[in-house]
Amino acid sequence: MRLFQIASVPTLLACLLPLQGLLLAQSSEALRDRYVEAKLISENSHISAGTPFRLGLLLKHDSGWHTYWKRSATGYATSIQWDLPPGFTAGPIQWPTPITYDFQGWTEYVYEKEVVLGVVITPPDSIGQDSIKIGFSGEWLMCKDICVPGGVSSSITLPVKDIPPQKSADWADYFEQHDRELPAKPQTVSMNAWRNGPGVILEIMGDRLPGSAVFFDEQGLFEPASGKAERIGKTIRMDLAPAESADASPARLSGVLRAENGWPGESGKVGLIVDLPIVQSAANDGPAAITGLPGLLLLAFAGGLILNLMPCVFPVIGIKIMGFVSQAGESKGKVALHGLVFTAGVLVSFWILSAVLLILRSGGSQLGWGFQLQSPGFVLVLTLLLFAFGLNMSGLFEVGQSTMGVGSKLTAKSGFAGSFFSGVLATVVATPCAAPFLAPALGAALTLPPAASITVFTFIALGLSTPYLVLSSWPSLIKLLPRPGPWMETFKQVMSFLLYATVAYLLWVLAGQLTAEGGYSSFSFLKVLLSLVLLAMALWVFGRWGAFHLAKITRYKAVVAAALLGILSLVTGLSGTSAAAPGDLVVNWDKWEPGKAESLAEAGSTVYVDFTARWCVTCQTNKAAVFSSNAVLRRISDEEIILLKADWTHQDPKISEALARFNRSAVPFNLVYGPGKPKPVVLPEFLTPSVVMDAFDAVKGE
Repeated sequence: MRLFQIASVPTLLACLLPLQGLLLAQSSEALRDRYVEAKLISENSHISAGTPFRLGLLLKHDSGWHTYWKRSATGYATSIQWDLPPGFTAGPIQWPTPITYDFQGWTEYVYEKEVVLGVVITPPDSIGQDSIKIGFSGEWLMCKDICVPGGVSSSITLPVKDIPPQKSADWADYFEQHDRELPAKPQTVSMNAWRNGPGVILEIMGDRLPGSAVFFDEQGLFEPASGKAERIGKTIRMDLAPAESADASPARLSGVLRAENGWPGESGKVGLIVDLPIVQSAANDGPAAITGLPGLLLLAFAGGLILNLMPCVFPVIGIKIMGFVSQAGESKGKVALHGLVFTAGVLVSFWILSAVLLILRSGGSQLGWGFQLQSPGFVLVLTLLLFAFGLNMSGLFEVGQSTMGVGSKLTAKSGFAGSFFSGVLATVVATPCAAPFLAPALGAALTLPPAASITVFTFIALGLSTPYLVLSSWPSLIKLLPRPGPWMETFKQVMSFLLYATVAYLLWVLAGQLTAEGGYSSFSFLKVLLSLVLLAMALWVFGRWGAFHLAKITRYKAVVAAALLGILSLVTGLSGTSAAAPGDLVVNWDKWEPGKAESLAEAGSTVYVDFTARWCVTCQTNKAAVFSSNAVLRRISDEEIILLKADWTHQDPKISEALARFNRSAVPFNLVYGPGKPKPVVLPEFLTPSVVMDAFDAVKGE
């Protein structure tokens, strides 16, 4: 019997060895410092080399006591200091969504009862031990009616195995609760933030909102008590008052939104992450002034409608006019169907472009509307395509007029294909433009959840296609157009020069993308290209009406018209090749960098910032109008106004982020900063010399 007892000791130890890992992985010892008990717990039963794992500091508060979130007005946040083995690293604390605590007029962000502060630990690729020991020291401020500093120090020993880690049954519920309380990015609601005097308005919109919400400010710039609001219809609106100690004007609003019973449609999350640009004002910046999605959709529709007046869309206008004329003899139903097919082409194109844009942005890319024109390959393909269309319309070759949606009588099949393709072409050539109302709508659309964002883009497409849809639906309007006849061939060839002008413009864009120069002095290169268009038109006029078999007076008119166009071509080309172009000498642009304009303004300078791109037609039109004015150039020179260019021809996340601060995602966008006034004046999409001069006066207080 005694022999059996002695032999059973090693046997018993051998049986207990497999349990060693479980015993090691339980947790650190529970330590108490007066009103708070602390323990370090592990999410996994063991760890593996190279596989990150999570530890959590479990704090259990006595009744009525609390500790603080990462941002506090009167207290300080809990901190953890680590004593890690060689090669191990610790990430930041994962802060669960806090609650509010009100005491004698103070509002604080705190934790009560039980809370887990998670931290991801990353081990090295090789450990070489059966277990590792991790030491820690936690410190906090615990408060009830009084506040007392507290803290503990201890360690946890974890087994190391080569098999994938498994969840620890003892602490799984704690980490699941921790994950539910971690704030997440919103999926079903949209948010806007804009300045309201010294404060900020935060607006939350959605079809499924909680009854109330609380905003927890990460920056410490706003009074905590102002971050509470009730739901009104489909909107929760908070008027955030600046804190007395806040002396900065933030560009972004950062924090967490808490709904006590969770956010509907957000997987039961009680907290949503807030990270928004703060636009200058609701009145000046569009989306912030819009209450709910209906107002935004109205802006989007108006912006799409106005796109038809932009120079980008001119080539398509000629194509559609030819299409409507050729359809004049067809039945009412067939003409209306052509309009619907054209609209479908616009809608499908907008959906594809917007979907690609949203997917790329969700992956972290900083992109805006017209992003495809930042690709030299895309610009080249578009240039070749439009040049081929122009040659076809000029009569150089024929591949079937129905391909362009123009010509004589359209058959049902080829005509509908032409109408659909015209809608696609309208979308492609319209994207470099940002019409009034369109820029703020685009800026808001890119911050909305995907479904709402696609809806905004749909209304832009409907606005763009509405004039054609109306014409095709009212035969009486089509009857006002001339009947088909020989004049159509002449009109078609005239319209081809709009395509050639577009090709010249795209070549200029491409030249800037393929060279390191790309400055505004290269506007001269565009003049050279346009001179080729004028010369081609001069030769076409002479060739069509200067033939010997025509009447003498006709030939005389052709020679005079061709000569005038030729002279204009020569003058335009020479002005582009001149090395001493007045505008190029006087207008000196510096490169924009984040914060540069604000710093120059604080130093006493007036600063003009131009967010632009070579592929933005409106941008170039604005510059041609403003910087051809001697009054503007003289004032820039006399007052030493600094000009900064933010060139978005290529993708630039810094420029994208700067635009987002003003809730914009498209160019043109122009700002004027005054001496000692870091808050800029935002200029409209269309510029004139008087608009810019008025802005110079405004920032100087004149």
